[in-house]
Amino acid sequence: MPNNNNERAQTLVEALPYIQKFAGKVVVIKYGGNAMISTELFDAVIEDMILLQLVGIRAVLVHGGGPEITDTMSRLGLESKFINGLRYSDEETVKVVQMVLAGKTNKDLVSLLGRSGGKAVGLCGIDGSMILVDKMKPEGADLGFVGEVRQVNTEIILQQLERDYIPVIATLGCDEQGNVYNINADTAAAHIAAELGAVNIISMTDIIGLLRDKDDESTLISQVNISEVPSLVHKGIISGGMIPKIESCVYAVRRGVERAFIIDGRIPHAILIEMMTDEGIGTMFYS
Repeated sequence: MPNNNNERAQTLVEALPYIQKFAGKVVVIKYGGNAMISTELFDAVIEDMILLQLVGIRAVLVHGGGPEITDTMSRLGLESKFINGLRYSDEETVKVVQMVLAGKTNKDLVSLLGRSGGKAVGLCGIDGSMILVDKMKPEGADLGFVGEVRQVNTEIILQQLERDYIPVIATLGCDEQGNVYNINADTAAAHIAAELGAVNIISMTDIIGLLRDKDDESTLISQVNISEVPSLVHKGIISGGMIPKIESCVYAVRRGVERAFIIDGRIPHAILIEMMTDEGIGTMFYS
């Protein structure tokens, strides 16, 4: 028992300088992937968010919900289609995305945070014209109602932070005509973090971070200067679905966010391990 108590005390002592460093600062957490499927991981994320709030860190949770959207579409007899890793969103699809993200996933997160002792309020990019978008027009592909972020209005987010609430944000946006668009969650989180002047953005994903060899987890690259990213893309080390995630990290850092992290959301309490321990996990991007 004494050893266990000593270990607990040492853990708290190790966390202290990080609590002091981040107290009063904004941290944006992008939440998605398998961490949203597993009940154990879901509960761990909720506990991490509440602890951050209790120690005075101004945490913002930006979430996707891809698996649940795909499942709902299947039950409705609709086909999920992806182009270059982005969900093709015709008029019916974007209605389902809005229903699932803003109507269910968002409110489930807010409800669980509240039941677990936290204070949270659910938002989406449509609220208060928070996220204004233009239709994304990649070369050679029409993605339908998929938006490219043009402007983020942080007023409604800051109001909730000032009231000591955790803003929980579903990644939808609208154009000037009021049309609703689906937005890539990593992209939305990066723009929100930049506009809030966040100290960190943490993206939870389904791998341990950026790997030098994608098939060998022992080749994790723990730190990357954003100036190295073009070379890593050229060498094929950054490829496929990692490209938009890392582009979002680069965008955030270039816009003044001190550090951007890609961490393994399959690990319980990954947020606390990254923020409150000396070792950390995943890959850190910096300038």
